[in-house]
Order: sequence, then C-alpha cells, then structure tokens
Amino acid sequence: MAISRKVREQMKESSWIRRMFEAGIELREAHGAENVFDLSLGNPLLEPPAEFRAELARLAADKTPNTHRYMPNGGFPEVRASVAEALAEESGVPVTGAEILMTVGAAGAINTILRSILDEGDEVVLLAPYFGEYPFYIQHQTGVAKTAACDDNWLPDITSLESAIGPRTRALIINSPNNPTGVIYPEASIAAIGEALTRAEEKYGTEIYLVSDEPYRKLIYSDQPYPFIFNHHPRSIVATSHSKDLGLAGERIGYLALNPTDPGKTDLMDALTFSIRTLGFVNAPALMQRAVAGIQRATVDIAIYRDKRDLLYGALIDIGYECVKPDGAFYVFPKSPIPDDTEFVRQLQKELVLVVPGIGFGTPGYFRASYCVDDWVIEGSIAGFRKVFEQANS
Repeated sequence: MAISRKVREQMKESSWIRRMFEAGIELREAHGAENVFDLSLGNPLLEPPAEFRAELARLAADKTPNTHRYMPNGGFPEVRASVAEALAEESGVPVTGAEILMTVGAAGAINTILRSILDEGDEVVLLAPYFGEYPFYIQHQTGVAKTAACDDNWLPDITSLESAIGPRTRALIINSPNNPTGVIYPEASIAAIGEALTRAEEKYGTEIYLVSDEPYRKLIYSDQPYPFIFNHHPRSIVATSHSKDLGLAGERIGYLALNPTDPGKTDLMDALTFSIRTLGFVNAPALMQRAVAGIQRATVDIAIYRDKRDLLYGALIDIGYECVKPDGAFYVFPKSPIPDDTEFVRQLQKELVLVVPGIGFGTPGYFRASYCVDDWVIEGSIAGFRKVFEQANS
C-alpha cells in the first residue's frame, strides 16, 4: 500500500520510546512479564485521585440536556473560567477564561499552536534534550526544527540559543520539568530566555513565541515555587495536560493558556480556535472538560513518585553512573558508561532491562529511565544496571 514518502521517512526516524515498547512486548513473551524490567515508558503509574472518580460519577448520573453535544471549539465557557481561576491563583498572573483554550492533551495544544503561527519554512527552536515527538509536530505543521544546547546541568545555554535563532524563527519550545532529564528551569533561566527572545525580535524585526510544555508542572519534589513564563516574555503560551498530575493520560484532556499581556492575543486565540477545529480535534472531550474543571487543585500523591526517584537515582549513583538529580517529572537521564548509547541500551536488553537511548531525545551518549513503575521493577533492574556498568569499566 502506497503511503506518503514523508510519513515513511518519519516512521524510520520515529520515537525510540515506541521501539522500546515493542521490544518489551517481545521480551515479556519470551521470558515472562515478572522477569522483564521495563523503565522505557512514561506511562503514569498512579491512578486518578478520589476527587476525579467522585466527579466522574456525578457527571455520569447527570441527565441535564445538551451536555454531550458540540460546544464552542475552545471549550465550555464555564470550564475555561474554572481553569483560568486556578491558573491565576497558581501563577499570580490574572489569566481569564478568554485566554484559555481546552485541548486534546498537551500534544494537541502544541500542534494547535504550531498550526496557528507557522508558515511553511518557519523555524522552531528546541532545547536538547527534548521530547522526541517535537520535531514531528513541527514538520507536520510545515516548520523546520532547530536545536540549541543545554549545559552540563541541563539548563539552557543562552549563547547556543541565540545562535540557533534566525530571521525565520517563530517559536521556542521549552519543557520544564523536563522530559527526559527531570530538571526544572529556574527563574533565572526563564528570565534569560525571555531577554534572548526580546533581543532577537529587535534584531530581526520579528515576533517570537515562547511555548512552555508543562504536563509535569505539578510533579515537583522541592518546595520551590514553579517559575512561570508569563512575566518574562509577552508572547508566551502555556501548553499542558492532566495526563500526569491527575493520571489521565488516556483521557487526552489539557489546555493552553495565552499571556494576558500579549498585545496580539485576540488574533492568536481566533487562529487557535480555527486550528483546533480544522485539525480535526474540533474540541476537547466534553465529559473530561467537565470532569477536570472543578478539581484543578487536586493531584495524584506526588510523594510516591519522589520515593521512586530516590530509589532509582540512589541506586544508579551507588553503582557509579553520572546523573543530574531530577527535581520533577518521573525520569532520570544518566550518562551512558560507553559512548554509544544505543549499544548500551542493547546490552541492557540482554539483562532484560529496558531504557531509551539519549539519541531519541536529541542527545546521544545518555539514556532515559522512567521510574513511574512498581518498585519491584526498579529493584529488579539494579542488577542489570550494575552488570553492564561493570562490563563497560572492566
């Protein structure tokens, strides 16, 4: 069957995460699920909180007419208002429902944004390491991905960022807490990014959007407040979902939020509303919109993920791996003990341990391990991590 050449090429380059998923199926069939230690997927382990189940039961019993029909493409007005109220409380920025658009997850939000702001050949800068699907999102919306580096602590290298920005740059996508590193970009880094974008806009006479992908925003293991982008660049957009903080990855519910100070926000919201419709999303799922509207301040038990982080990170450090300690999300991103991260991953597979090579995140020489798994999976993986590390250093 004939398919698009572009899609065929993309499939060849497609996500290493999916490749590991398929390898895991084969290993479990061959060795038994209890003997395979799969740390490759970022599939949330924790079930949704009690507040969600109670709200879902209430909505299922609600026989009010018209609750499952079409609504405005941007979402139910009362849901957008509830989301805005909670975001304003969390960020200290006076976001209103007019700046909120409900989306089909964070991925749907980012694709809607890119569709709305990119002309063919426009460029989007990514900070490596980055989520491996970003380049495909950009290509799908006729853009070109450019890459800037981070430093040894996985914080943005501003000099590299400025070198990556050019006259066709339309956006920078950041992800904090970061997938795959778990690092949170501090306020100083966000401020420096905003200043770099302002300088670039003045240099090229253009407008550049700062897009912050924040599905892990509430999975933070320190007491430090989350550094929001709104105060650091007027053309800034938050994209997020409830896949991780509420454990609803399969429900595909999220939202995007515009900066209230963006002078072009009305035109942008019109474009976003058009794009979410014509991309085929039409609107975010009606039931899930209503389900999350009143539980914006609820989360899964974050302490459980913190304990799992400490278990995996501590074990890897004890073995001798080099790794920046993550402050959020549910991943570690250690340095591979051999230069070829894909070969390291293959060696781990022989020990029935599955991780993702750093090349899948634009950063070869490292690997990502997810700790949103049962403790027995983490504990069972340690012997394999130790054996391969010792072999590499023998």
